Amino acid sequence: MSLIKITNLTKTYRMGEEIVQALKGVSLSIEKNEYVALMGPSGSGKSTLMNLLGCLDTPSEGEYVLNDNVVSEMSDAELAEVRNKLIGFVFQTFNLLPRMSALENVALPLVYSGIGKDERLEKAARVLEVVGLADRMHHKPNELSGGQRQRVAIARALVNDPAIILADEPTGNLDTKTSIEIMSIFEKIHKNGNTVILVTHEPDIAEYAHRIIKLRDGLMESDVTKAEVTTA
Repeated sequence: MSLIKITNLTKTYRMGEEIVQALKGVSLSIEKNEYVALMGPSGSGKSTLMNLLGCLDTPSEGEYVLNDNVVSEMSDAELAEVRNKLIGFVFQTFNLLPRMSALENVALPLVYSGIGKDERLEKAARVLEVVGLADRMHHKPNELSGGQRQRVAIARALVNDPAIILADEPTGNLDTKTSIEIMSIFEKIHKNGNTVILVTHEPDIAEYAHRIIKLRDGLMESDVTKAEVTTA
């Protein structure tokens, strides 16, 4: 069974008098432990699709089956649990709380899992070691570089051992050298068994993925695996 299966997913927004169709009937399946890049120009629907896959938004039409569960049939409490335990989110703007240390930021999702404070901090420290920030865990976000902040954000996404990592333009605010370092962390995450879905408009970042899905004007333009790309 596919980990993710969407069928004829449509998303329509009303902006004033205008109706905007952000997605126009997209269908695709993603298997466990795939590494997928969603590409496309601004306005192509890639961020809308990412929000639907992450259960942050609901489709106007179509069906989304996640881990054998029909998402539209799930209660708010079940959806909250999915967002907290099954999916880890990494955003371009990091979304870290400024008054908390790196360690406290990473431990935050565990609060909702009912884990005691000592265990939360211990687990957060272990994940910060995985992303190479053991020596920076007591620093606040404003004491860290952009790349270090993104590592904290990745550690926070990993702390609940999610099956899926959703990353929205994770290198958008970073220089080339730091971007390469961040992408090597995603490679490691994928090798550890996670399904990684990456939204990017940068071809060199998409190249790290093993499958590239291109969207344009709310439609799927192409869907190729790395093997097909290299032999083409």
